Amino acid sequence: MTCASPEHPAPGGLFVPPIAVPLRTIGGRRFDFSRQIAVMAIINRTPDSFYDRGRTFALDRAVAAAVQAVLDGADWVDIGGVPFAPGPELPLAEELRRVVPVVEALAAESDVVISVDTFRSEVAEAAIAAGASVINDTTGIHDPRLADVVADSSATLVITHSRAEPRKPFPRPQYLDVAGEIAAFLSARIDFALSRGIPEERLIVDPGHDLNKNTAQTLELSRRLPEVAALGFPVLAAMSNKDFIGETLGRDKADRLAGSLAAASASVLLGARIVRMHDVVASVDAMRMLEGILGWRDPVHAVHNV
Repeated sequence: MTCASPEHPAPGGLFVPPIAVPLRTIGGRRFDFSRQIAVMAIINRTPDSFYDRGRTFALDRAVAAAVQAVLDGADWVDIGGVPFAPGPELPLAEELRRVVPVVEALAAESDVVISVDTFRSEVAEAAIAAGASVINDTTGIHDPRLADVVADSSATLVITHSRAEPRKPFPRPQYLDVAGEIAAFLSARIDFALSRGIPEERLIVDPGHDLNKNTAQTLELSRRLPEVAALGFPVLAAMSNKDFIGETLGRDKADRLAGSLAAASASVLLGARIVRMHDVVASVDAMRMLEGILGWRDPVHAVHNV
């Protein structure tokens, strides 16, 4: 499919991002991000995650949820041991204890892409050794050594826009040009990652919906997502059940599925190729339906009026 620019979208309003390396081997799976949407499931091994509030904190529950996500069709499972939200520092040994056993157990069960949500180079190194093939750093490579760890492996790095120190508050964020500033930040961090030896085919960008941004800023970022996709890297949209959805709709966390699916679908039409979602079954169906509408996949059955 022909690439389009933010100023000149493809017919039908679809923005087709000019991904420099759309064909990716990540872990044991192959993706073509020129015509494929990956669904990333979320496993939080934390007692205080913003959405599930400890539902998968116990090791057996975390592993079971990860395996179920694969059975439900997830392409990717993201495992985290520390919330993004401000809070006290978690000891390194505790983060390792939370994350590594889940990675090991899932890697033994499946070839699904496993990512670990961490900003610590030590955790990244241990997670990769345990079977993770992606490091999902929500701090924009706050720890420079994390880039070195990824460079020395075959893992992929997700570079996310955020402005706060890890686990520190960032009250009343201000932007003169929210999407432009985010794209510039990501471009600079991409250059840094490349300078540390991570090849472009192992980089993904995430504009950080809600991360150090208020609802109005996140909505504008969402509208202007093509400016981020135009950087030429696959875009991860992590927006499931976030506060900008709740505030836009006036919905509590338990009632944000419809808004999350709408936001994820819009993000794909505006250039995202990976969506990070809590409800795997509904999200997989929504993304596969989008692929069908866009002509990227054939129906499972095609007997109606045949």
